[in-house]
Amino acid sequence: MRGLGRSCVTIGSFDGLHLGHQALLGRLAQHGAAEGLPTVLLTFEPLPREYLQPQDPPARLTSLRERCHILAPGPLDYLCVLRFGEALRNLSAGDFAALLAGELGARTVVVGHDFRFGRNGAATAEVLAAAGRRLGFDVDVLAPVQSGGERISSSAVRAALAGGDFAAARRALGRGWSMCGRVVPGERLGRTLGFPTANLALERVRAPVHGVFAVRVRGAAPGTRPGVASLGTRPTVAGTRPLLEAHVFDFDGDLYGRQIEVEFAAKLRDEQHFASLEALTEQMHRDASQARRILADTE
Repeated sequence: MRGLGRSCVTIGSFDGLHLGHQALLGRLAQHGAAEGLPTVLLTFEPLPREYLQPQDPPARLTSLRERCHILAPGPLDYLCVLRFGEALRNLSAGDFAALLAGELGARTVVVGHDFRFGRNGAATAEVLAAAGRRLGFDVDVLAPVQSGGERISSSAVRAALAGGDFAAARRALGRGWSMCGRVVPGERLGRTLGFPTANLALERVRAPVHGVFAVRVRGAAPGTRPGVASLGTRPTVAGTRPLLEAHVFDFDGDLYGRQIEVEFAAKLRDEQHFASLEALTEQMHRDASQARRILADTE
């Protein structure tokens, strides 16, 4: 990124790209326009908490692919992804500030009120601002964004999704929560049972939801199509790898290799083991009927 010249930068995990993150991006765009400089979002893979807590990582709201998908229509000029590992974890606050000034040519850095980075979290917004005065960049610190009197955060969105409160997640995100990816080949069991599915790899260590859901699918056909989806390990067929399987109602095309988006509307039930494929199929019909009713009522 050295050829970039000067820039306006924001930094963070941006998991979920909720309304708080969107406020940061909005302020970043304002600085970029006012200063006539390109805008840069600096983020990390894996997310820092995934690296620091490998045995108990937080549920991931958005994969890198999904963050790119959400950011694509916006005014951001550059997305810069740093691999998070021991070197980055142990970077001092001063060295981190020097990276922003040297590698990204930062003129203005926009961060949230709770920004922390570097060894032992020493790079707070205040420390970064002091370093910026020495290195030639300003730091703009945004206050927390609230909804219904509560601060919007990735943790709050994870809690809402885990509790099946998709309406609360929508309010915090400014859109329905979804997963997207390229449809991968499966075992074709769903087609055998009368429920062909589009299968998506999760692209994350831990998903924020598990179970069976009413969903809306984009990319399978023109517009948005209703459907039902399962996210789990498929215990009835001795599955072990978590997978998202989405059945699109009244659709019989070939989706292999297609890029689709699955938006979660409501949770129907937890994943469970059935004694036979016949029992599983009967439940799938009940799930589909319930999903159709829920989606029809919320159109």
